[in-house]
Amino acid sequence: MQLIDSHVHLNFETFKPDLEAVRHRWQEAGVAHLVHSCVHPGEFASIWSIAKQFPEVSFAIGLHPLDADRWEDHTGAEIRNLVHLSNQSNAPVVAIGEMGLDFYKASNRQQQHKVFEAQLAIATELGLPVIVHCREAAVEAREVLEKWREREGEKVRGVMHCWGGTPEETQWFLDLGFYISFSGTVTFKNAKAIQSSAAMVSKDRILIETDCPFLSPTPKRGEKRNEPAYVGYVAAQLAKIRGETVESIANQTTANACRLFGIRLEGTKIQPNPS
Repeated sequence: MQLIDSHVHLNFETFKPDLEAVRHRWQEAGVAHLVHSCVHPGEFASIWSIAKQFPEVSFAIGLHPLDADRWEDHTGAEIRNLVHLSNQSNAPVVAIGEMGLDFYKASNRQQQHKVFEAQLAIATELGLPVIVHCREAAVEAREVLEKWREREGEKVRGVMHCWGGTPEETQWFLDLGFYISFSGTVTFKNAKAIQSSAAMVSKDRILIETDCPFLSPTPKRGEKRNEPAYVGYVAAQLAKIRGETVESIANQTTANACRLFGIRLEGTKIQPNPS
């Protein structure tokens, strides 16, 4: 059984002392591939180093909405240049992000909208999917993506990561062609809306992630640091919610991640989406 953790942050300080041991544990847990997200382009060197060290790690480049005020005139060009640089290596960028809107912790709505749309433009130009962070901003994120499609005539591919929305909100993004990724929050006892959303997502649009080092799943919630080996708990919870086997969830979410991000796993015939 192979799993793909579709959203990690392994370059954070908490992993520096024992990253090799963390890797051993994810391998033992059947995690065959990981997608490393990016908070700011300044992280590129550290993320790229991890991807070169561990060939099962792919990565994204982008600017998190809570860092939207750090966007400068040259940031878009910087992201493009880093994508081109990585594509010349054996560790190509597979997505732009994480990007999006977060009105839970910040109120700079105009700036967040500007940066979100700028990164959607880069992803469209480069033919890459997007990793979207959306917290307390589902209505606005939907409007941005709908207007983008109407204005540009493009249907941006991507994933709503660490999804925490209601079933109604979930359907909005499914209708826009997005994948929905569930993290350890789906295992939390009181996460009824998230669990209801997890029950309704079609098989071909569902992904799993840890968002480590954050959001350790039940039964690991007492641990301060989440890690990729724990993504199996997310798969197990989805299997319970959806009345499927863990193997079925693993196979489907792995196939979906390969399709969205253009990942090729040894022994599979999964092809990336055309750009």
